[in-house]
Formats: sequence, structure tokens, C-alpha cells
Amino acid sequence: MATSKSTLKRIRQNNVRRLRNRSIKSACKTAVGRIDQGLQKKDTEGANKQLSQVMSTLQKAASKGVIHHRTASRKIARIAKKVSTKIAAK
Repeated sequence: MATSKSTLKRIRQNNVRRLRNRSIKSACKTAVGRIDQGLQKKDTEGANKQLSQVMSTLQKAASKGVIHHRTASRKIARIAKKVSTKIAAK
């Protein structure tokens, strides 16, 4: 076990950051899942409204360093493509 003050503080900081990152990742996954559920229920209007919220959530996670900015961009592009194809098919 660590004994110096700096390593104990580092352990505390890492735990706080780990929990914060986990909650942000969970929020991203939940938001994406809601859009997928909306599209499965053929609720394109609701999915279209939630798209901006999901984009904001993913971009915020990327800006905080929780996920990579290219990962966020890729997920946003794929979700937007899904929503637009469902709207066009309707």
C-alpha cells in the first residue's frame, strides 16, 4: 500500500475521476440507446429532437477527455445517418 502523502492523494483523485468518467460514459450510452429505441418504435420526430441532445452529450464528453474526439465524431455521424435514413424512408 502507498505510504507517501502524494500517492495517497493521487489515489483519491483517481477514484473521483474514475467515477466521474463512468457517469459521463453511462450518460452517453443512455442517450444513444434512447435514440435507438425511438427509431425501433418508428418515432422519428422524437429521435430527431433527441439527436441534438446526444450530439451535445458526446461532444462534451470528448471535450472533457472522457472519450476521444474522433470517437465522438464517428458516433455522431453514425447516429445522424441512422436518423436521416429513417426519416427519408418514412
